[in-house]
Amino acid sequence: MREDGNLKRTYELGVIHGRFQVLHKDHLKYLLAGLRLCNHLVIGVTNPDPLLSREEDADPIRGRSESNPLTYYERYVMLRRAMEEAGVPAEDFSVVPFPVNMPELYPYYVPMEAVFFLTIYDDWGKRKREIFEALGLNIHVLWEVPLERKGISGKDVRALMVEEGPWQALVPTGVRSLMEQWRIPDRLGRAAKNSDPSEMRRPSSG
Repeated sequence: MREDGNLKRTYELGVIHGRFQVLHKDHLKYLLAGLRLCNHLVIGVTNPDPLLSREEDADPIRGRSESNPLTYYERYVMLRRAMEEAGVPAEDFSVVPFPVNMPELYPYYVPMEAVFFLTIYDDWGKRKREIFEALGLNIHVLWEVPLERKGISGKDVRALMVEEGPWQALVPTGVRSLMEQWRIPDRLGRAAKNSDPSEMRRPSSG
């Protein structure tokens, strides 16, 4: 395994996941925590499209259109920008779709021999651990804390965008640039004003 200074990484290959709607600084902290433990990190983007998303009783709002304003491609670009901006070499990570609540599809998207990283805050985190355990996956819980200690959420960032609040400080610099370039706050604001959740799925022109 590769060593970084005095740090020997624990795993050869790791899988981490999230919706990243919108990627914020605590997301980046989570991603880098996984990367520090493996030689190559596979970042799985959950809810990549409507066909690869299912309703989930443990987190009923995660599948709604208004909770998923960015396309898979936008999140792919956003993740690569944030990781590279954080100084992570491109060869140290991959970004792939990951239909997290369709476990029968996992082998088509991620390496099943990898360690699967988790953070647990609520019933949805516990439910994912159950899914991973039922599949016999190698699991590493990065941290488990109460929901009130979670920190930033994508919902917080989206709400601030709609309210024209100070969302910029919650996201990495490169993400801020992309959100402004793609006019994501405008997209969210139009959707909220029109009460039309489908507007939030409309791809950017950039």
